[in-house]
Amino acid sequence: MKKFINQGDKDTRSGFGEGLTELGRNNSEVVALCADLTGSLKMNSFANENPERFFQVGIAEANMMGLAAGLATGGKIPYTGTFANFSTGRVYDQIRQSIAYSNKNVKICASHAGITLGEDGATHQILEDIGLMKMLPGMTVINTCDFNQTKSATLEICNFDGPVYLRFGRPKVANFTNPSDKFQIGKGVMLNKGNDVTIVATGHLVWEAIQAAEKLEKNGINAEIINIHTIKPLDEDLILNSVNKTGCIVSAEEHNIFGGLGESIARLLTSKAPYPQEFVGTNDTFGESGTPIELMNKYGLNMNSIYDAVIKVIKRKV
Repeated sequence: MKKFINQGDKDTRSGFGEGLTELGRNNSEVVALCADLTGSLKMNSFANENPERFFQVGIAEANMMGLAAGLATGGKIPYTGTFANFSTGRVYDQIRQSIAYSNKNVKICASHAGITLGEDGATHQILEDIGLMKMLPGMTVINTCDFNQTKSATLEICNFDGPVYLRFGRPKVANFTNPSDKFQIGKGVMLNKGNDVTIVATGHLVWEAIQAAEKLEKNGINAEIINIHTIKPLDEDLILNSVNKTGCIVSAEEHNIFGGLGESIARLLTSKAPYPQEFVGTNDTFGESGTPIELMNKYGLNMNSIYDAVIKVIKRKV
């Protein structure tokens, strides 16, 4: 199996902050809006360097989305920043009507996604946001795995014309992708080739999938690992080519299994390649207060759950 080196734990929100700062220096059309969480979203540097292009709207997320739509109408490239829960659930009507329906070039950037928000608890953790956003016609949905990939995605979505939902997290996690890798919207990344099972992971679960594959290899199971950073549009060809070879698949995500990446894969398999699938994700539940590692372990979002899912799905192969 290919070896992956953790270059040092870093939070993905800082990858967003660095990418946004770089954009501010290189593209005068980029503007940023924040709902009273400048420090949490790591938007300070952009705000300090570009005060005339930074808009602190306060705790008024719905108004922020409307302002962003207006700025996009005027030719600007707005990046909005707040927690994922407030970026989606609190403002869904504004996103649907003013951004998605109108196909506005707004980049909705959401930090503190999933259960790893941690101690703030269920009211701030959102495990439904991928489903909410992927159902909006024309919305591109991206969920990055580490610091490097988040920075690259932040830079690349500026070149994409249309609404984007960029999801990232709060805690420091393994930073293992190559910073020089070009981020390609809609193109998954083959991390490791294998013959026995396909593991498709997104976000924080990609590193867990790598660790699970290392454990599987010690037990004679050769796993193919795919990093799906773009959930919509889904890289269907990459997934189908893999599962047609391995004959079974496990999806892994820090999200409710209802409406997330796994559900998109299941739809694909049902229509084109009906192989067995197992899901790693939260199962129709809200979160609770706790440290990220405590919650990931309690809700089964870790390497051991991926390992167990692989063992289970291989037994279902025809």
